[in-house]
Amino acid sequence: MPELPEVETTTRGIREKALGLKIKEVWTDLDTKDKRKHDTVANSKFFAHFKKEVTDKKIISVERMAKNILVHLSGNKTILIHLKMTGHIMYGKYIFKKTQNKWESAEDGPLKDPFNRFIHLVFTLSNSKHLVMSDTRKFGKITVFDTDKENRHLQNIGPEPLAKDFTLEKLIGRLNKKSKGHRQSGVNKIKTVLMDQGVIAGIGNIYSDEILWRAGVNPERYVKTLIPQEFVLIHKAIKELLKKGIDFGGDSMSDYRNINGERGKFQLHHEAYRRTGEKCRKKGCKGAIQRKVINSRSAHFCDRHQR
Repeated sequence: MPELPEVETTTRGIREKALGLKIKEVWTDLDTKDKRKHDTVANSKFFAHFKKEVTDKKIISVERMAKNILVHLSGNKTILIHLKMTGHIMYGKYIFKKTQNKWESAEDGPLKDPFNRFIHLVFTLSNSKHLVMSDTRKFGKITVFDTDKENRHLQNIGPEPLAKDFTLEKLIGRLNKKSKGHRQSGVNKIKTVLMDQGVIAGIGNIYSDEILWRAGVNPERYVKTLIPQEFVLIHKAIKELLKKGIDFGGDSMSDYRNINGERGKFQLHHEAYRRTGEKCRKKGCKGAIQRKVINSRSAHFCDRHQR
């Protein structure tokens, strides 16, 4: 699933490519009866409303909030995009194959990457190019709302970990909110708490593994067992690794691609995630990377220096 660095990379890409352009047409082949998606483009009735709301509107700004991309339009409208597990947004020239009812890139290069062929949403822009969403599993969420009104999809989100006011004290306060609970449930283990979007925004499976490896903290530790120095190390690792993820254009261990259809490079710098059985890369450490399921999610960690 795209995490904060991947969503931030995509947000910057949309801002670079589409700012100031108008949305002229919208297409989708999504059509679900899932009542939980009643106010997203996956619902055909809502899509008719969505299309009416965004057509002929200009893209005036683009920002990220947690794992959500917010595309602000003229006319007090905002498109919300959540990439979910396998979604990514790309920009380029596309053509529609009527006989196959699908879109294909008209450009050679990265946009023709096999992971980029699952096009389920297309915005035709005023420069005759397109913003498209490729989403293998069709879990991505797209909706629209009035910019000056609250939206249910943006509720219960934790603080931004790269914000200046995300201090050590704030981290400790957020983590300690989850320090109590049933030990058997696993919900108050540090790995699970870091991925809780209501505690901290944007951290998922990949970056939580990397953060805890760098901090030297075992993912099975309960928050209430952490000592002050460990909070310091986790806070520092969060800041450093999320920035590093952005600097390397996100993580493409799976099917994430950037606005140009290209792979990110953070997967080339993993120390823990999906390195099961490999030697730990921490200097002087003689451990090996282990994998264990914690609260239904895989955790990768060193069996020696992560305590």
